[in-house]
Amino acid sequence: MIKTKTVVRLGEHELAISHPDKPIWPEAGITKLKYVQLLAELAPFLLPYTEGRYLTTIRYPEGIHGVSFYQKNCPEPIPEYVRTSKDGSINFVVLDSVETLLWTGSLYSLEFHVSSDEIDNPLPNTWMLDIDPSLDEEPRLMEATEHVLQALDSLGLSAAAKTSGATGVQIVMPIERGPDFDELRRFGKFLSEYLVARQPRLFTVERLKKDRGPLIYLDYLQHYAGKTLPAPYSPRARPMATVSTPLTRDEVRKDVKPTDFHLLNVPQRLRERGDPLAAVPRQSLGPVIAHLLGKK
Repeated sequence: MIKTKTVVRLGEHELAISHPDKPIWPEAGITKLKYVQLLAELAPFLLPYTEGRYLTTIRYPEGIHGVSFYQKNCPEPIPEYVRTSKDGSINFVVLDSVETLLWTGSLYSLEFHVSSDEIDNPLPNTWMLDIDPSLDEEPRLMEATEHVLQALDSLGLSAAAKTSGATGVQIVMPIERGPDFDELRRFGKFLSEYLVARQPRLFTVERLKKDRGPLIYLDYLQHYAGKTLPAPYSPRARPMATVSTPLTRDEVRKDVKPTDFHLLNVPQRLRERGDPLAAVPRQSLGPVIAHLLGKK
């Protein structure tokens, strides 16, 4: 007989997993129960990037090949261990505990996107640049990523690249608080336009996809209050269960592919190597912005 419910112990709480054998990622052989178990392994690495931010999930009640919808408002009924935060009319989930993560996973939340802005602090502690290929398959993705990292190197700045889990890459730089989102956007614009001037056959800052041709779009606009990007270590609803994965610089230079990192190998990778993004020190970006942009 196929089990219709499994109960998972979450410390003092219990979580009932209905339809534990339902295929969620059929190509990868991941069922609903297996997915919740894998989320538990990712939790220590995922949660530091989601706590204190507004959460948007993408839910797939029938697995990745079924219908999907974005969820901003916290689903009801709300378990006692789930914390929420209102922004306007929306009551967002705050993804700050293993219990909350597994509960959202049990509701078929397969992607976790978090706000650039934090709930309790208006000044950002991260700068990001979204590298967005125009082609469905872009063999120059890691070449482009290395160019961005080299440009930051030249400014004395350190950052890490992470795969989006789909087709692109995000550059992530932990920063000391000081610059606001407008100043960070100006910095991103400066850096992106510099890269376009240096590599005009590789990069573009054209917002509309129809105007990009085969060029790789440097999206410095996406990192801003109210905007979201997939959190580091968020799964993605792709056939091979890819995961948004921070990379080492050596991996970028070895031309890895976003599809190399998925739910079936990222947990072991983290156990063996740790999180490359966590090793990046916070950068003092304020003086760099003041120098480059002539801020008084």
